[in-house]
Parts: sequence; structure tokens; C-alpha cells
Amino acid sequence: MFDLPSKSDIEKISLDILKQSKALDVFPTPVDKIINYANLHLKGDIDLSKVDHSFLSKFSDAVASKFLEAMGLVRGIIDRKEKTIYLDLSQNLSRQNFVKLHEVGHDVFPWQRGTFEHIDDDNTLNPYTNEEFEAEASYFASLTLFQQDRFENEMKKLELGMKAPMYLAKHFGASNHAALRRYVECSKNRCALLVLEKISMYNGSAFCKKRDFFSSNKFQETFGTIEFPVEFDSTWQFAQDYFFKKRYHEKGSISLITENGESDFKYHFFNNTFNAFIFLFPLGETNKTRTKIIISKS
Repeated sequence: MFDLPSKSDIEKISLDILKQSKALDVFPTPVDKIINYANLHLKGDIDLSKVDHSFLSKFSDAVASKFLEAMGLVRGIIDRKEKTIYLDLSQNLSRQNFVKLHEVGHDVFPWQRGTFEHIDDDNTLNPYTNEEFEAEASYFASLTLFQQDRFENEMKKLELGMKAPMYLAKHFGASNHAALRRYVECSKNRCALLVLEKISMYNGSAFCKKRDFFSSNKFQETFGTIEFPVEFDSTWQFAQDYFFKKRYHEKGSISLITENGESDFKYHFFNNTFNAFIFLFPLGETNKTRTKIIISKS
């Protein structure tokens, strides 16, 4: 029997693996070195986005059934008996890095070893999932990919804004989405991130749905909760940016009703073709630094 794990238990396991695999302070984070240290094997000749039903015969009925239910959305599987990780190889490499470490987390936690197979889709990989084992694996993946406090140390050197987490994403080998989320969660500034889903059309009009919204502790302390609608139409300026396929800008301004009254915010906008990201912070909020980041058009 194992005691119920705490965040500190996961943090200790992550730090030990980073040190023992000689991945700590190596950038981008050498994820494959971590996989090798954990005695796992990445099956690079099998793509979960293309497998046929015969592939599922190697797994339990429960995993095979879940795979079929989530066909086209499964991002990773770990087979603990064979010490093997399978991936959806259509994901970009930075996204694959997070999924790989998520699967490593399932394997290295002793309290999860009663389950021999894990199948992960977009829901289980969401860091806000309510499934305990999945939340633990995602926390491990984020901690390890961003090398514990190394991410926070680097972000302190950078100006407040969208460019900082985009730079850090490349530095650590992470996706922009993962870096943006961690940047907000770790920030000492008042800032927040709104994530929009793909654009849809209804009766000739465009709209998009809210996927996520999260804020720094200081943002929450100052403004409380912001009640955004489930869907955004062209009356929202950042939705117009998305509908007109703008890629990136830092010129946004918006007034929002917060729990503590109406406030004016600046926003930076980024569209990665899958989602749109709106980085919000109040007028006058800065992070003094001598480091200037330049994001190329590519």
C-alpha cells in the first residue's frame, strides 16, 4: 500500500529523474534521454493516428474500447508490461514532448502501477482534468519539461507579454500553449490567458467558443472572477482578430466587467491555427527588464 501522494512527492520524483538522467540544465529539455533513463521505449514506427483495428488486439478490452470511442483523438498510450510508449505522430514535436513525459509519469509513480495500460486523449491530457491519475501525470510532465524552477528563473528576466512564453517554449522544447499556461500560473504579475477554440459558422456568422481561461494569483486577487460567455461573436475585438486571421499583435485593448468592477486591459493576440490566445494584463502592468525579445514572422 502507498500513502496518498502530494504535489511535493511528484516534485521530488521529477527532480530526481531530471538529475539522474542528466537532463537538468540542458536545453531544450532532452525528453528522449529521460525516457531512456526510465527504461521505457518509444515505438516510433507506429502512428496512433493511422493504426487499424488489429493494433488494438495487444491491449485489454477496456483500452481497445476507449481507443475506438476516441478514434482520431488519442495522443498517447503506455503499455507498462512492454515498457512501451505509443504516440500520435501527427502532433508537432513540442506537443509530443509533453505527451511523452505524461506517459513517463504514469510509469514512474509507484501508486499508479496497478494499472498496466493508460490511454490519453485531449481530455486526459488537460492539466485541469478531474481524473486524479491524469492530473498527476500532467503535473509531472509540466514540471519536468520546464525543469522545475528553471522556467520561473528564466521568465523573471523577460518583459511581460506574449513574447516571453513564446521564447521560453522554444528554449525548453515545449508547445506555445503549454508555455503560455505555465507562464501565467507562475507569474508574479497581474495577467491572464483566454484560449479560444476553432472558428465555427452559424447562419453565415462566425463565432468561437471559450476553451480555457486561467489567471495568475495576483490577477485573481485584484479582479476576482471574470464571467466570459461560452461563445464570442464579432462584437468582441479579439474575436474579430481571429475571424480575420490575424497571426500576432500586441495592440489590443479591452474593457471588462470583473468581480470588482469594470477595468481596462491591454491584450496580446496569437493565432496558431488551432486556437487563439489572448494574453490579458491591466494598463500600467510591467516587468522591468533589459532583455528584449524579437519574434520572427515565421
